[in-house]
Amino acid sequence: MLLVDLDPGALERAAEQVGSGTEWFAADVTNAEQVRAAVGATVERLGRLDVTFANAGVFGVVAPVSEYPVEMFERVLAVNVLGSFLVAKYALPAMQDGGSLIINSSVVGLTSDVGIAAYATSKHAVVGLMRTAAKEMAARGIRVNTIHPGPTDNEFQHKIEIEAVGASREESARAFESMIPLARHASPEEIAHAVVFLASDESAFMTGATLAVDGGLSI
Repeated sequence: MLLVDLDPGALERAAEQVGSGTEWFAADVTNAEQVRAAVGATVERLGRLDVTFANAGVFGVVAPVSEYPVEMFERVLAVNVLGSFLVAKYALPAMQDGGSLIINSSVVGLTSDVGIAAYATSKHAVVGLMRTAAKEMAARGIRVNTIHPGPTDNEFQHKIEIEAVGASREESARAFESMIPLARHASPEEIAHAVVFLASDESAFMTGATLAVDGGLSI
């Protein structure tokens, strides 16, 4: 496994936590040459590329469309959409036949809500990217799918909730849980299990799919 992120220190710590055999490479997903280099490093160090998870993402801010900062909108699309495109562009040609590309979208890649124009737009956009790539790669048996997590118990999500609700962490979390049919956040492990499923042969007949792991939030 090779982990990619902007922060070398965070990568080193994550690699140590994952365990023996885990490599890392610092890169910015909005930079084509750095993404190309990360893919090349994967093949060079590990010998082959079977599974790629495009997981980098930023949220932006909460604001009406008419007031949404243009620079922030561009930044969100750069990371979430251009970043996913560059990962697909360079990983797919290097991938073994029968491999799997998973793009992390969001429950708001299936729905949306007020104030999240940049994030929702970006997460819908990667579904179009996924469906195109799924058709293009089918002849090689490479599967391409998106995963759509609902609110998950991590710092990324809790920061979003605090900004959206404008209350304490606990009150904001409860407000979001009141909208989820299963009435709780996902654990990071539950999302990881779904990613592993899409990476594995257990999902061998799935491509072009939008897999919701959202506690029923999108129904």
